[in-house]
Amino acid sequence: MKKPKRASAAKAKKGPKTSAGRSKVAPKRLAESRAKGPAKGPAKLPARRGASAAGGAKGAMKPAVNATIRDLRSKLKGALRRVAELEAAADTDFLLEIPNRRGFERELARAVAYMKRYRASGALIVLDVDRLKPINDSFGHAAGDEVLKAIAATLTRQIRASDVVGRLGGDEFALLLWNLSETDAKAKAAAFEQAVDELSFVFRGQHVSAGASAGVAPLGVQSDATRALEEADAAMYVRKAHRRHEPRIRLVSS
Repeated sequence: MKKPKRASAAKAKKGPKTSAGRSKVAPKRLAESRAKGPAKGPAKLPARRGASAAGGAKGAMKPAVNATIRDLRSKLKGALRRVAELEAAADTDFLLEIPNRRGFERELARAVAYMKRYRASGALIVLDVDRLKPINDSFGHAAGDEVLKAIAATLTRQIRASDVVGRLGGDEFALLLWNLSETDAKAKAAAFEQAVDELSFVFRGQHVSAGASAGVAPLGVQSDATRALEEADAAMYVRKAHRRHEPRIRLVSS
């Protein structure tokens, strides 16, 4: 009968120990957790500060980036403008400010392509100054340049805005004329010759005239730019042979 009492006494004694152990551990863990503080709070604060700093840095860099972009765009526009100027200079005769051979041949090729596609017509005239070399030999190249400038201005006044006059080189000019027959083109070539023949210059107190010979090649659907230049050039030399009876250079005292 005494054994059950001992067992119950042992259980009663064990119970308070367990309760006391729990009560002692709980305050200790609570104190430790309070000392450490919230685990998530401090970890987030540096991240927020970093994001804010990054945003501020981006905001500060944006005006600088925009300024750089504007500067690059301005430089690109300037470079493109310079390229266009160089291309135009490469196609322009520096003395007469009309297309040189390269520029004129490009215009002629475009015109022939257009005529083939739209069944248009026109004419090519090659004009050679008859007495430029004697003028250069007698009065110098500055005098010859003045003659060339006057001829270029005269031819430009004789054509329409859609037509093109260029210098093939030396004393040779070429004219691209739109929408006229071969007969009209030959009449136009004669008018060019007369206009140049009537030009008069005074060098060192002497009156000088130059003169010109012109050859014609019709342009149309079947035309080829290179062949048309050859035909007009050959016709010009035939015309020049017919004019050789004229004096090479006419000098009259002022």
